[in-house]
Amino acid sequence: MISKIALVTGATAGIGRATSIQLAKEGYNLIICGRRAGKLIEVSDELSALGAKVLTKVVDVRNRKEVESFINGLPLEWKAIDVLVNNAGLAAGLDSFANGNMDDWDEMIDTNIKGLLYVSRMVMPLMLERKTGHIINIGSIAGKEIYSNGNIYCATKFAVDALTKSMRRELAESKIRVTGINPGAVETEFSIVRFKGDESKAAKVYEGYESLVAEDIAEAIIWCISRPARVNINDIIITPIAQPAAGMIIKDR
Repeated sequence: MISKIALVTGATAGIGRATSIQLAKEGYNLIICGRRAGKLIEVSDELSALGAKVLTKVVDVRNRKEVESFINGLPLEWKAIDVLVNNAGLAAGLDSFANGNMDDWDEMIDTNIKGLLYVSRMVMPLMLERKTGHIINIGSIAGKEIYSNGNIYCATKFAVDALTKSMRRELAESKIRVTGINPGAVETEFSIVRFKGDESKAAKVYEGYESLVAEDIAEAIIWCISRPARVNINDIIITPIAQPAAGMIIKDR
């Protein structure tokens, strides 16, 4: 049996790493990219130990030229990408509009929207040529409903939701599947990044309740891509039971 190929962006930690590991366990060979070379090597070693062939590349998805060079430069045998997981994304800051840091705004827009677009634009023609493939876009519950001071982050994830729907409509005739996965609170490096390395502040986000873990999202992705070819899972929202809505966490007293 010929192994399938999956490309995972933001594979150095969290959901990206967990998804890459689950894909390797399912027999996929992996193309993984991210901004941290050392972390990519660590993940690559984990995947190789599971029997997967791995191609790694340090890529900043915000940089269109880097993304173009990355995909165009793939060896021919790696261009038959079956699954694309657009996972790279982040939140920066938690400020009101009036106090917003515009550098944070640019970082979120460039990563969460433009990065997803750049990678998808380069991979789609490879899938269209073969008339097969599955694109998984990692959105957020914040792309379904806003929460206080989430403003720009929520806006970027609403954009991801809209882009996912647009992709699904445009690619359906070519039998390319498109799925949106929208997690709630997942304990990863997400809050550490949001609070610019303040680990104590980030830890408080997950205190007093049981959050999701990255493996929960990875397992949902595996379920979606393993459905029969006639089935497309359009959209999944996954939250911890303690999070009935965006911006609302029921904590133990």
